[in-house]
Amino acid sequence: MTGQNDRVWDAVIVGAGPAGLRAAEELGAAGHTVLIADAKPSVARKFLMAGKSGLNLTKDEPLADLLQNYGDRADWLSPMLSDCASQEIQDWARGLGVTLFSGSTGRVFPIEMKASPMLRAWLARLDAYGVERRTRWCWQGWEQDHLRFETPEGSQLVRARAVVLAMGGASWARLGSDGKWAAILAAQDVALAPFRPSNVGLKVAWSEFMRPYLGTPLKGIALSAGASRSRGEAVISESGLEGGGIYAVCAAVRDGADLAIDLFPDLSPQQITERLSRSRGKASLSSHMRKTLKLAGGRLALLQEFCRPLPQDPAALAALVKAVPVRHAGLQPIDQAISTAGGVCAEALDDMLMLRARPGVFCAGEMLDWEAPTGGYLLTASIASGRWAGRGAATYLKDLS
Repeated sequence: MTGQNDRVWDAVIVGAGPAGLRAAEELGAAGHTVLIADAKPSVARKFLMAGKSGLNLTKDEPLADLLQNYGDRADWLSPMLSDCASQEIQDWARGLGVTLFSGSTGRVFPIEMKASPMLRAWLARLDAYGVERRTRWCWQGWEQDHLRFETPEGSQLVRARAVVLAMGGASWARLGSDGKWAAILAAQDVALAPFRPSNVGLKVAWSEFMRPYLGTPLKGIALSAGASRSRGEAVISESGLEGGGIYAVCAAVRDGADLAIDLFPDLSPQQITERLSRSRGKASLSSHMRKTLKLAGGRLALLQEFCRPLPQDPAALAALVKAVPVRHAGLQPIDQAISTAGGVCAEALDDMLMLRARPGVFCAGEMLDWEAPTGGYLLTASIASGRWAGRGAATYLKDLS
């Protein structure tokens, strides 16, 4: 049995993550009747999960530096990020009553280090605008001029003058981003780029030698793959290598670049060669490296895992220390990725993120074909594109009237 509500909403937002909520906020503030529909039992699940380790809301840096983190999509995203860059996002969050602080690297966090207080304030603002929410409403596409949802009460048909789709990418399906919407849009002749994992660890088949080092953090290293370089940390996990440093270069690795780890990024090859050239007497090579370089623990284990037998020549060994070649079996599965590349292509959208194939339907957030490293960049672009799409939908509605 299909239920049909005679009410015509000004706007329906499909997806209640940061992009969808921000779009709803723009439309609600403009006085429009807005309905948010989400497939999960509660809203913003991925947002809340991100906040469990400290909600990195944005990165406090100039726009030019911010844009560099979006690769070949920077030009496309530039108008959205120029309109809603780091300072604008901080001001907006403070407007919700959230106290922020910046870490030593410029990463911006709520002082509570959680997402839940901010989400409560955000939803309260939407409530004040009269924005309504429905959960366990799973979008199935269109039925003539209606949106069709599967709900606990059966199929529901809903009419809207404008629609914003903000259903995320294809990672962390249990939190709502399963990418199933792609088949619906493909059937509407919307150009899509295939989903690919982003911000994800590497699979490595460790030898038994590495078992004592599982869970060991690798600090003070640099990672490089192709043109990508990161000074972030990594962790030796049971299944491979994880952590922000790996995430920052994984796109290049995914695209075929070899990965190398510099165990001493602040020392030149010549400096390392000089230290290794010191007399070692009867000491083993491992003991000599511990003494002259203070190379021990996980970093030494990593060198031995990938480079044994180690060369005796100091210059040759220094070259390996500066660029340990990582043998791996590719990236972890896409559902373990923090985010994904791929989605709705730029050419499928107009300048306000409206689908060319479906007038009145806008897209935002990780549904769009862009990617960025962790560190505040994912949330920044999601919120900025949600605001952009919401304003685009508001303009569209104004032009209709």
